[in-house]
Amino acid sequence: MELNELLEISRQERSQTKPIQIRCCTAAGCLSANSQAVKQQLEAAVKVEGWEQEVQVSGVGCMRLCCQGPLVEVERVGVETQEVLYEKVTPEDAPAIIETLKGKESNLSVVRLDQPFFTSQMPIVLENSGKVDPERIQSYIATGGYQALYHVLRDLTSVEVVDTISRSGLRGRGGAGYPTGLKWATVAKAKGERKFVICNADEGDPGAFMDRSVLESDPHRVLEGMAIAGYAVGASQGYIYVRAEYPTAIKRLQTAINQAQRLGILGSKIFDSPFDFKIDIRIGAGAYVCGEETALMASIEGKRGVPHPRPPYPAESGLWGHPTLINNVETFANIAPIIRKGADWFASIGTGKSKGTKVFALAGKIRNTGLIEVPMGTSLREIVEKMGGGVPDGGTAKAVQTGGPSGGCIPASAFDTPVDYESLASLGSMMGSGGMIVMDQTTNMVDVARFFMEFCMDESCGKCIPCRVGTVQLHGLLTKISEGKASQADLQLLEELCDMVKNTSLCGLGQSAPNPVFSTLRYFHDEYLALISDE
Repeated sequence: MELNELLEISRQERSQTKPIQIRCCTAAGCLSANSQAVKQQLEAAVKVEGWEQEVQVSGVGCMRLCCQGPLVEVERVGVETQEVLYEKVTPEDAPAIIETLKGKESNLSVVRLDQPFFTSQMPIVLENSGKVDPERIQSYIATGGYQALYHVLRDLTSVEVVDTISRSGLRGRGGAGYPTGLKWATVAKAKGERKFVICNADEGDPGAFMDRSVLESDPHRVLEGMAIAGYAVGASQGYIYVRAEYPTAIKRLQTAINQAQRLGILGSKIFDSPFDFKIDIRIGAGAYVCGEETALMASIEGKRGVPHPRPPYPAESGLWGHPTLINNVETFANIAPIIRKGADWFASIGTGKSKGTKVFALAGKIRNTGLIEVPMGTSLREIVEKMGGGVPDGGTAKAVQTGGPSGGCIPASAFDTPVDYESLASLGSMMGSGGMIVMDQTTNMVDVARFFMEFCMDESCGKCIPCRVGTVQLHGLLTKISEGKASQADLQLLEELCDMVKNTSLCGLGQSAPNPVFSTLRYFHDEYLALISDE
């Protein structure tokens, strides 16, 4: 395929765009609320009116304000002022939506698009989410999709690609924040007959749904990022490791791979270049520990998904002993925009050491639950109180948990802290993959620590004793404290055991398991003391 063929697909797709676009959210969350039936009823209502040539009804990915789903957007193409987003739509509402196209009034609930939840966002990763049809490659190509890959293969050397990613300042969005360009450079320089690229889509943090939404909404974006990475590091095979609990994401990914292969965008001699790159899906059974890179690789190899000591690191000896690049979904989703718009553009967004944007899944005791994408450096207060709308029913925010079970609880007094890697670490938390759970004044912080410890205890693979036994003992101590049966000695033992588990566990799961305990002890120590027996 040549560039003119790619542009012709884009031209045809745009020329066939109908004057009125009705987009129905068919992300997993909305599907569970019967959005597929909504879409079917909208299609039926359009047919009844005989408007098939004027109105296009399509299923799209996440529209972000998940708490108000199913969401339906009506847009008159070329008329900016006539974009309407309907919330909590039922199949029975379909005729009323079609009637509004005749200029008639309706009693349907409409979402305000000028509220901070939308206006404070800067979509880069999510720029196509809720706009393109994730099951049609033509829809992605019409937005400029795969042009970055064509440019890379035809105009840039692999060294130049790595340099562009390095200069952008992009850091891994999977949690640790390792510089992406440095990781790519290491794999590119590694010696090996074969190299692999892995997309870690094993999203397992409670309350996190960022990666799932990207895969369901814009799968070709991830495939394009992986192909560019493959060219940059010299790999010819990619794997997407995704958990079986994400059937919609898996289905759309496989459809996207098949479509790209049929057009020659994946496979052999991509865009008539010498570059070959194939992508396969590997489905995980849902073990949280398989989000750790060495456990993930073991699972892909057909072994039990347990971690092993490093070094050697995957960049030197990874999948089947070959150099392997591992990044997560959001990291790969940033690659094509960086290539299209340049490293300097991306580096101009964010803070000194944390460049670009970050996608967060807002959940918990907050009005606006859903997906947001904000520039690095945005304050927690901006996210929680303005974008999130604060705590419902007149409550007050007490804390925010970031980073999932590996992160920490940040008190309301620290909400003016900018969200970046270094600032969150200084508070005893971490960026993580992007889960953000808000807690109100009724939340017992000891119970929160116990909940996350129970999660880590259940998800421990059991390979190392500090994690296998330590998390059980920590959970027992937290239970004892929450039941009012613990003494000061138990509280001291809790702190000592947390330190031991953190410093002696084999992998990141065990090493970070005590973080919620550390942070709640640091900021909510009085709640522990209130439960300690004086006897």
